[in-house]
Amino acid sequence: MINRRTLLASAPALLLAAPALAFPDRTITLVVGFAPGGSTDIAARLVGDRMQSFLPNNARVVVENRAGAGGTVASDWLRRQPADGHTIMLVEASSHAVAPNAIAGGTRFDPINDFAQIAIVGTGPLVLVFTPSFAARTPEEAVAALRGLGPQGISYASSGVGSIPHLAAEMLRLSTGATAPFTHVPYRSGGLMVEAIAKDEGTFGVAVLASAAAQMRDGRVRGMALTGARRSPAFPDLPTLAEGALPGFDLGTWNVILAPKDTPPETVAMLNRAITSAIADPALRQRLLIAGVDAWEGPNTPADARAFMTAELAKFRDVVARTGVRLDP
Repeated sequence: MINRRTLLASAPALLLAAPALAFPDRTITLVVGFAPGGSTDIAARLVGDRMQSFLPNNARVVVENRAGAGGTVASDWLRRQPADGHTIMLVEASSHAVAPNAIAGGTRFDPINDFAQIAIVGTGPLVLVFTPSFAARTPEEAVAALRGLGPQGISYASSGVGSIPHLAAEMLRLSTGATAPFTHVPYRSGGLMVEAIAKDEGTFGVAVLASAAAQMRDGRVRGMALTGARRSPAFPDLPTLAEGALPGFDLGTWNVILAPKDTPPETVAMLNRAITSAIADPALRQRLLIAGVDAWEGPNTPADARAFMTAELAKFRDVVARTGVRLDP
């Protein structure tokens, strides 16, 4: 007969012999650093729902919104969570490439080393849009017009100070070599910014493609060119600036899924397989495209995601330095 003393004495051995719970053993929380309804939130919900099919143990993925300071509040929170794979986050360029470079003293978190990179979800193309009254009809004509502005200059709209559309417009100013003043008029959202351009309250702006797509199709704003390295399947006839008007111009946003650092490599690998399998689904890719995300097509291991983010951090360090744009901490 086993008495209480014998049972207590054998407890450590029993615990060592007991098999560890297989990951995932409960719901996975996919955090978004923005309010519900935006493109990052929609992308997280689409990917989270589809990746469940590729996870064992009938795992569920639920999205949790932790909005604040352009995603940096949630990122700082994520780095302090248990590194067990049950809390992950869909981040974007604003929180992990712009903010670390544009905030004096940087962010509270290291955008690379405080996290385990899991997979790239996709890129968010930006589009240069003009009011319909602007005379230029091609990217080359638009660049020539900006370069030859008179002393009165021009006004442009953005979705906020320090936003990627703001940075892209300033990079456009520098890249064209324009010497006339560019007056920045920030709005509270991409939608309000595009609406202002449609009403001729600003001559041009760089917008997230999904925010401007409807107005472009209706002719309320003129989509001139994409600012990224490649064309978008949503508007295959829309050229990029890099194709001719401004060779080498490449600026856009993106989404990557992260976990806290020290998450076990086998857990990261399992999550990577689930995410990459999800975004390989043609139906999901089409839904992401509508939401403003071009699903990733290239190599997509955790090492690839880390290398991608490292390169983007360096790119935006140069952009912030050249434009002089700064953010309040």
